[in-house]
Amino acid sequence: MAAAADLGLSPDVLRFPEGTRTAEQAAAAVGCQLGQIVKSLVFLCDGRPVLALTSGANRVDTGRLGELLGGTITRADADGVREATGYAIGGTPPFGHARPLRAVADPALLTYGTVWAAAGTPDTVFELTPDELVRASGAEVADFVAG
Repeated sequence: MAAAADLGLSPDVLRFPEGTRTAEQAAAAVGCQLGQIVKSLVFLCDGRPVLALTSGANRVDTGRLGELLGGTITRADADGVREATGYAIGGTPPFGHARPLRAVADPALLTYGTVWAAAGTPDTVFELTPDELVRASGAEVADFVAG
C-alpha cells in the first residue's frame, strides 16, 4: 500500500484466504459491524468514473447520487472499474487509484470509531478512522444512500 504511505498512513493490512469480497464476508472476517465496512463502489456520472464510499449496511441511491454529482449515474462494469482504479471489484481500495476520481463518502461511516476497507485484493482489508478515510480519498461527505 504505497499510496497509503504517500498519504502519511501506515495501515496494517490483514489477509483472509476465505475472502473479503463482499461487505458481509469482510465484516465476518474482521469481527466488526457490517456498517463499518467501506464499500468502494465505482459508478459513471455522464460517462466519467466516480467513487462512492458507502457503509456496508447501506445501498447507493443512484438518483440521489446523480443529483449530488450533477449527472446521470450508471454502474461501472468490471472492466470499467479496473480501468478507472487499477483494481478488481471486491478489492478496490478507497484511494491509490490508477487515476484521480471524484469521491463521495456516506455519512454513516463517520459514526464509527474505525472502519475497514479493501486493500487492493478480494482477500485483504485494513482499518482506518473515518477522518483518515475522508482525507486520504479526498471524498466529499454527502447523503446519497437509499432509504
